[in-house]
Amino acid sequence: MSAVPHRDRAALVLLPGMDGTGLLLAGFRRALDPAIRTVVVSYPPDQEIDYTGLEGIVRGQLPQDEPFVLLAESFSGPIGISIAASRPAGLCGLILACSFARNPRPLLAALRPLVWLLPIRRAPIGLLAWPTLGRFATPALRSELAEALARVSPFVVRSRLRAVLEIDVVGLLPKVDVPILYLRASQDRLVPRSASGAFSAIAQIRFAQVEAPHFLLQACPSAAAAHVEAFLREVPGRIG
Repeated sequence: MSAVPHRDRAALVLLPGMDGTGLLLAGFRRALDPAIRTVVVSYPPDQEIDYTGLEGIVRGQLPQDEPFVLLAESFSGPIGISIAASRPAGLCGLILACSFARNPRPLLAALRPLVWLLPIRRAPIGLLAWPTLGRFATPALRSELAEALARVSPFVVRSRLRAVLEIDVVGLLPKVDVPILYLRASQDRLVPRSASGAFSAIAQIRFAQVEAPHFLLQACPSAAAAHVEAFLREVPGRIG
């Protein structure tokens, strides 16, 4: 368990990847300094909810009267950006892990109608691990991935995949007035390096690259934690 937080120490609010369960963030949380208070947001596993609806769920779980930093993994990046752009009280930083502000694979946009045909449950876990973990896959990580996906309706996964192909919150980036840390994986097979280009004009952004797959937080939790902790030490805590 995390230590009782000081009011001048920002809590870390974790927004999960496409599975939405938060289960895949456990190893990263263990790698963090235990003095850092974490709040893990999870999304309903059996309801089709668009980005706007999921943002509402996140807003309902943000810390009150306490500074906090949002860490949005992959799928959740547009949610973190949208919330940061609205400048909620207490927000003092945004971390994006292998994420994007708009569809990171624009050439796939035309395939939106085919998303509903994807055999999510029938696909071998090894096939799903290839783009997410690559050579960093281990039996333990494959097992965690299988457990997380087993808890989510295939219909929900397909809905979130389609949402990624349609999302574009680039226009909100100029409204984000807090420091941003963008964690980039050198061997990301899902979100290409070009996806981070949308953020390059932001003055308060720092890029950190880790030798890792798309599942950076899962495959390299200690390296990710080191970057996050350094960022948390530098962001100014604020209330209101």
